[in-house]
Amino acid sequence: MDNGGGGIMRAAEPGAVHRTPEDVFHDFRARQKGLLKAFTTDVDKFYLMCDPEKENLCLYGLPNGSWEVNLPAEEVPPELPEPALGINFARDGMDDKDWLSLVAAHTDSWLLSVAFYFGARFGFDQDSRKQLFTMINSVPTIFEVVTGTDKRQPKEKTPKTGSKNNKSASKPARQLEPNPRSSKIPFPGDNEESDWDGEREQEAQCGACGENYGQDDFWICCDLCEKWFHGKCVKVTPAKAEHIKQYKCPNCSSSSKRGRA
Repeated sequence: MDNGGGGIMRAAEPGAVHRTPEDVFHDFRARQKGLLKAFTTDVDKFYLMCDPEKENLCLYGLPNGSWEVNLPAEEVPPELPEPALGINFARDGMDDKDWLSLVAAHTDSWLLSVAFYFGARFGFDQDSRKQLFTMINSVPTIFEVVTGTDKRQPKEKTPKTGSKNNKSASKPARQLEPNPRSSKIPFPGDNEESDWDGEREQEAQCGACGENYGQDDFWICCDLCEKWFHGKCVKVTPAKAEHIKQYKCPNCSSSSKRGRA
């Protein structure tokens, strides 16, 4: 896959035309404008393309002002820095707006990495890098547009979720508050009225590693089998847990996939 999208610019080669910060900024803006379409006018199409049942997908901004969702580049190392991998996997486990905001933040980071990758390859000095950053910093980020936090953009330019509202119209907007399934379970002695017995002890064992609860450990509970797991054992951080509406442990996720098959 050509993640350069036709290539307004390519990495510096011997005898290549001299590139300026303005050239790199022009490439940055073209890619950014294409990506903004994915989060605004094309958001319904973008949402449908990020099917969690597909393989690891990435969102690319192309220098011709368009965007695409595709598999990561096969070249190692790739010609350009790669965007966030697997953006489709979290789509159905998060509120639509939260998911779009998360992908937008990763997308902004990718745009910056591509711009400064070009800066490095074109031999920009400190003044040129500063000039490039100043130009980039003069325009709103995708995250600011998506979340409506940019004061330079009118409110109506925030993304419209379109048909996805039908998917979640029956449920209230989800607030970013502690997930009751992702917390520290009661430790023996935390509650003087609790009776610590064999059953409670079994509940306080991680469903993955079998180790007992520790007061400083982060735990998360599966909404299906109701077993508790160390966050580190199932690769879930406290920050990630805040965005999970229904957590399925690895065993329950595998069972669900087998049932659909």
